[in-house]
Amino acid sequence: NDIMLAAASNAIVVAFNTKVTETARRSAEAEGVDVRQYDIIYKLTDDVGAALKGLLEPEIVEVVEGRAEVRQIIKVGKGTVIAGSFVTDGRIVRGGNARVWRSSKVIATDRIESLRRFRDDVREVQANYECGIGLANFHDIVEGDIIECFTSQSVSRATAG
Repeated sequence: NDIMLAAASNAIVVAFNTKVTETARRSAEAEGVDVRQYDIIYKLTDDVGAALKGLLEPEIVEVVEGRAEVRQIIKVGKGTVIAGSFVTDGRIVRGGNARVWRSSKVIATDRIESLRRFRDDVREVQANYECGIGLANFHDIVEGDIIECFTSQSVSRATAG
């Protein structure tokens, strides 16, 4: 019967415009099967759509926060460099993800580990300001590179229809 099939496949039973018998209700309760009754079709389709939406994996969308042009390389310590940069648009955010562009090609993806304005550690720097950007792992930055700051956001997918 439908209850046993639903129990075996971890499914729910949907009853539209029909009465669920007391025997079926007891069987569903014993098997831990969710039985949902509807007499209005749009309520059924809304609930099924919401259940399907919950089954879809969220989509990861990258949002570009801003870009900065590297104008000077400052060597600090063993192999570590700070990119003296000018934020051309948007904002650069400490802790954000970064792509390094050279000659219109991405040469590295990293994380912005440090961000300074003059001698002050800052959380973000807006467009038209200078800053020092330190990446976590990539240190082969040269003047003229573009550092693009981006974030990844999880967006729930919609069902078609």
